[in-house]
Amino acid sequence: MSVLRIGNASGFYGDRFSAMREMLTGGPLDVLTGDYLAELTMLILARDRLKDPDAGYARTFLRQLEECLGLAHERGVKIVANAGGLNPAGLADAVRTLADRLGIPVRVAHVEGDDRTAAHPGALAAHAYLGGFGVAECLRAGADVVVTGRVTDAALVTGPAAAHFGWKPTEYDRLAGAVVAGHVLECGAQATGGNYAFFGERRPGELRRPGFPLAEIHADGSSVITKHPGTGGFVDVGTVTAQLLYETGGARYAGPDVTARLDTVRLTRDGPDRVRVEGVRGEAPPPTLKVGLNRLGGFRNEVVFVLTGLDVEAKADLVREQMSDALAESPPAEVRWELARTDRTDAGTEETASALLRLVVRDPAQEAVGRVLSGAAVELALASYPGFHVMAPPGKGSPYGVFEDVYVSHGDVDHVAVLHDGRRIPVDPPPDTAVLDDVPAPALPEPLPTGPTTRAPLGLVAGARSGDKGGNANVGVWVRSDDAWRWLAHELTVERFRELIPEARDLPVTRHVLPRLRALNFLVEGILGEGVAAQARFDPQAKALGEWLRSRHLDIPEALL
Repeated sequence: MSVLRIGNASGFYGDRFSAMREMLTGGPLDVLTGDYLAELTMLILARDRLKDPDAGYARTFLRQLEECLGLAHERGVKIVANAGGLNPAGLADAVRTLADRLGIPVRVAHVEGDDRTAAHPGALAAHAYLGGFGVAECLRAGADVVVTGRVTDAALVTGPAAAHFGWKPTEYDRLAGAVVAGHVLECGAQATGGNYAFFGERRPGELRRPGFPLAEIHADGSSVITKHPGTGGFVDVGTVTAQLLYETGGARYAGPDVTARLDTVRLTRDGPDRVRVEGVRGEAPPPTLKVGLNRLGGFRNEVVFVLTGLDVEAKADLVREQMSDALAESPPAEVRWELARTDRTDAGTEETASALLRLVVRDPAQEAVGRVLSGAAVELALASYPGFHVMAPPGKGSPYGVFEDVYVSHGDVDHVAVLHDGRRIPVDPPPDTAVLDDVPAPALPEPLPTGPTTRAPLGLVAGARSGDKGGNANVGVWVRSDDAWRWLAHELTVERFRELIPEARDLPVTRHVLPRLRALNFLVEGILGEGVAAQARFDPQAKALGEWLRSRHLDIPEALL
C-alpha cells in the first residue's frame, strides 16, 4: 500500500463521543488514533488512581470500543490510542475482556515504560513522553489495538507510519514528516475548522459540526491532510497552519524520535478540503526526554462579588478592605483580586449593568481557604456595598495541581512494547542525538512601502492560535498574503507584543519567525504560573490569548484592509 490513511477520533479526554463511529463509517481508513491525554488529564487520572488502583485510564475509550470494536475489526482498521494514561496494562486487559465478551477476535498490545513516579517522591504522577517505536513494534507483531500511556501526541502517527513503511530510527526526514502530520491531527477538529480565527468567513452552518481529520501519509513522509467526504467543517492551508503553530515554539520541534524543522514545512492546496504537507526536514532527537511531573500544590477557593450600577470602583475598594480585615488574623498564603469591568453605562439589563470582582485564595492548608473565606464573605451580606451579592457561595476549598517539566536521558527509561502474546520487546534509545541549538534568525522580507494607515484590530489581517505548555503560553500569529507578511514581520515585534498584551510586559517573551508559513510564534514564559491545574489566571490554558491579541488595535496599512 503506497498511502497509509490515519484518522483521528479524539483530541482530548471528553471529546465528541460519536467521533470514533463517525470516522469508521465515514470513509476508508487504515489506522484510527485517539489522543486522550493532556497535562491536566494526567493529574485527574492520578487522583482517580489514588481512590482505585485499577483506575488511571480513560474509561470513555472503553465505552467507545463497546460500540465500535466490531466495526473496526470488520473494516480492518487498527486502533492506536494513548487512553492508557497511568495504567496502559490495565486498559489493555480491559479491552481484552471487552473483546471476549463481544466475541471479537482482536489482538491487543500496549506500550509501557513512561512511568517515572517512583523517581520523584511527592509527585502524584511523573511520566516521560515516549516516541512511536514502541507502537510500531506492537503493530509489526500483528496487534489490532495498541494502547499507550504518556507518549507524544505525534507518536500515535509516527508509530503506525514507521511500522507500515519500515522506517528506521535514523530516517529523520520521513519521521519528521509524520510528526508534522501527527501534530496537525492530534487536536481533532481544530484541523477541520474548529476554533479557527477566520470562522466568520465560512458559509452559515458549515462549522456547526466539524468532521475529524485524517492524513494520507506517503513513504517519503509527505502527507495530505483531509477529512471524510460530506462531513462538516473544512480543511485549508489556514486551518493546517493554525494547528501547526498550536503549542509549538521555534523552528525546531523536538521529540523523542526526531526533531522536526517547522521552518521547512511547505503547505499547498491539493484540492477541496485537501492540503499537501511536504518538504519537512528532520534532525536527530535531543539527548533527553521530557518528563511531565504533576504534584499537589495546595488548596484554592474563590468567590465572585457582583457589583452593579454606579460607583463600581468604590464598591470594589470597600469589599477588598472588608475581606482583608476579615482574613487578617489568618491570611491565606496567596490572595488575588481581579475586577472585570463587564458593566455598561445606562444598561438595559441588570446583568449588563454589573461588573465582577473575583477573589482567589491559595494556601498549603485547606482550612486556611475554606470556612475562613466562606464565613468572611457570607457575613458581609448585609454590611457591605449596596446591591451586595455573589455568584455562588464559596465552598470548603479544593486541591489544585502544579505541573513542571524535568528531563532524563533516553537510557533512564525502560521503553517496552508488550505484545498481544505477552512477549516484552525493549525499544532501544535513538542511535544518535543532538543538542538543540538555536536556528539562525531567517531574513525578514522587505517592509511594505509606507502608506496611509487605519487604527483597527490586528485580527482583520492576522489569524492566531494560542495554548499552554506548563506555565508558559505560546501565541502563533499568521497572515494569508505576502504583503500582509511584509507588514507583520516588521510590525509585531516583541516590544509591540508586550504593548498589546500587558500581562507579558515583565515576562520573558521570545519571537520565532517562520517565513514559509508567513507566521510568528511567541513564547511567553511564566504567564500561566505553575500550569493549568493551578488556575493562575482567568484563562488558565491561554486558549483565548491569541483572540485577545487579535482584538487589540494598531495602525494597519489601508492596503491590507
